[in-house]
Amino acid sequence: MKNFYMDVESDLIEFMNTGLDLKLHLASFLKTTINDIDNRLPHGSEDLAALHPKASELSDPTSFYETDVGTAHLLDLASWHLGSAEYIAETLKLLKMFSKGNVLDFGGGIGTHALFAANLKEVDHVWFVDLNPQNRSFVADRAKALSLDDRISFHRDLESIGNIIFDSVICLDVLEHLADPSGQLLAFREHMNPSATALLNWYFFKGFNGEYPFHFDDANLVERFFKTLQSNFLEVFHPLLITSRIYKPLT
Repeated sequence: MKNFYMDVESDLIEFMNTGLDLKLHLASFLKTTINDIDNRLPHGSEDLAALHPKASELSDPTSFYETDVGTAHLLDLASWHLGSAEYIAETLKLLKMFSKGNVLDFGGGIGTHALFAANLKEVDHVWFVDLNPQNRSFVADRAKALSLDDRISFHRDLESIGNIIFDSVICLDVLEHLADPSGQLLAFREHMNPSATALLNWYFFKGFNGEYPFHFDDANLVERFFKTLQSNFLEVFHPLLITSRIYKPLT
């Protein structure tokens, strides 16, 4: 991504090979070596899980994700993105197909999708939102390293952005972590123009053996989510065989 409008296929190849220089950026941000990062990445998910309280003890998810996880979330997400590069690359293809104008990346994590979107000619600006200040700082550093810092702004929450109306919304691997995902869908709709699209996925399941302790899976919460989705958004077909979906607001 050295040249600003590099061919998207080249970007995808770079992501598949390096995660957009992810290990290099992590080493720089954490002030360590790539060898140390290589040693820590395989344990990223385990280290984050060790910090997570039991579901019955998680009284304030916002506080946990904003203050308690620290940099552990960076290593967990990096491990997932690098280990699932083919799947992530498919979501980047969807960004190329649908992203334009003002883009919101909600719960943007380590910045893969925000950085890729910011490199698209069809995109004017990306608003990156994440509760974790470490994530925001890390992605800001990545954006500067990739010469994209003038095309991305960084925010704690949607409310702090103001009255921006978005042409594209990205919310991947986030909704299942929210205590009120239905309310988040409605908040998105309020900030979307009538022709906007939202790239969404979700996984309201803690796993067969509790391997996803961070996910909400209450049956009433899930039913309310789908009722809200179906009454406020229309699914837009895309040809890729992945779980991420595209929606536009119902008018």
